[in-house]
Amino acid sequence: MEKTADQTQQPGRPLGAVTGDDGRARTPWAYGHPLLFEYYDTEWGEPVEDEAGMFERVVLEGAQAGLSWLTILKKRPRYRQVFADFDVDAVAAFDAAKIDELLADPGIIRNRGKVESAVNNARRTIELRADGGLVAFIESFAPAVSPEPRTVAEIPTVSAESTALSKALRARSFRFVGPTTMHALLEATGLIDTHLMDSWRRGVSGRFPR
Repeated sequence: MEKTADQTQQPGRPLGAVTGDDGRARTPWAYGHPLLFEYYDTEWGEPVEDEAGMFERVVLEGAQAGLSWLTILKKRPRYRQVFADFDVDAVAAFDAAKIDELLADPGIIRNRGKVESAVNNARRTIELRADGGLVAFIESFAPAVSPEPRTVAEIPTVSAESTALSKALRARSFRFVGPTTMHALLEATGLIDTHLMDSWRRGVSGRFPR
């Protein structure tokens, strides 16, 4: 059994990296559930270089708004099934009947605005291909330097870059791409590194020094 954050922190002290039973230190939220643990150790902060992969992150980060990331991870397998493995052209072709079908599916977040935004954003992603594509567009907002947090309290939830990215995507008619959501996207894809400095995953994107 891996340790939880509250088993390793002293009361009254800021939450720093937590060392698990395997001797590796991680940001505390990684210990909240086995799915979070696996996601942290194998995926979060890794570069995403393909359109479908980046589109998936955009859709899921938007779906997460107002909810926990664990909720999204639990539903991600079903999202991949019903959203055609996030094939942009396939999702862009979804019609009103398909949207209604999705809204009846308990395996995803049944919020009309979020489902419709996924279809809309697929169509906008196709339009971006003429300007280099979704991946290049998002990467163009990556900062030259990254935060270097040692405690959870030092991890930002928004940045100048995520605010600019949000504004640029909204100008392209993307939806559910607010500054906080886009900051989470930049973190998830390694374009900002907010792994705690003592975490074994710090620097995993290769963009910033440990």
